[in-house]
Amino acid sequence: MKKIQNIQISGRHDKDILADLFFEENGTKKEVVLFCHGYKGYKDWGAWNLVAEEFARQGFFFVKMNFSHNGGTIDQPIDFPDLEAFGENNFIKELDDLETVMDWLSAGDSYDQEMDLNQLALIGHSRGGGIVLLKAHEDNRVKKVVTWAGVSDFASRFPEGEVLAQWEKAGVAYVHNGRTKQEMPHYFQFFTTFKENEERLTIKTAVSSLKIPFLIVHGDQDETVGMAEAQSLKSWNDTAALRIIAGANHTFGSSQPWNENTLPKHLKTAVEETLDFIRA
Repeated sequence: MKKIQNIQISGRHDKDILADLFFEENGTKKEVVLFCHGYKGYKDWGAWNLVAEEFARQGFFFVKMNFSHNGGTIDQPIDFPDLEAFGENNFIKELDDLETVMDWLSAGDSYDQEMDLNQLALIGHSRGGGIVLLKAHEDNRVKKVVTWAGVSDFASRFPEGEVLAQWEKAGVAYVHNGRTKQEMPHYFQFFTTFKENEERLTIKTAVSSLKIPFLIVHGDQDETVGMAEAQSLKSWNDTAALRIIAGANHTFGSSQPWNENTLPKHLKTAVEETLDFIRA
């Protein structure tokens, strides 16, 4: 299996994007699957490398990426050494990053004989699920889209009232990362950029008009993005497929670090459901 990791792709917002490629190098064009991480996530989190290996073994050209402002750096892509970048992140930058990686793949290089970009599927975990749904709606290069524990709405995740006013006055609000013990900043531009682009960033609008195959995978024990969000996504698109994994939490049993060399049970099920869907 060919693994090409930490490829630097020039981004539109003054920071490079890192991407990994996993595939069997055999000169046969393969369907491309592009994976986007979620909030406080990154491409090397938990068992995502094992996911990439499984898709490659099953005959796909698997790509995973770090959003440029996720808090990682080129030299240290794991965890969050660049909190300033994290604070400057927003949904528009993530959409631009995803489009940049799609453009980079489409440009063609030494991997061109291994990729069939006429068959491009997007997978997004958590907040990344919202991003891939928006991109699938606005870019006809996307032929299939899958959410794993995906969010259904961005607007409701912002504070209101006095909390919002305090955020605006201070210019920054902090979120505690229980694992790394960091206080992670969100500058107020995160909210203003959302409001300026709210129509484009409304997931319901995107999902309601999707004409491509759409799979929703969700755990019924998701402690972060509740089952109601999966049900909302399904209610907005009658043709969407909904797969509920009994007992699965938000990360389908994976954690950071993941020191096993096999997928956790529920994540394995998510992968299998997704493989079956994409093949169909």
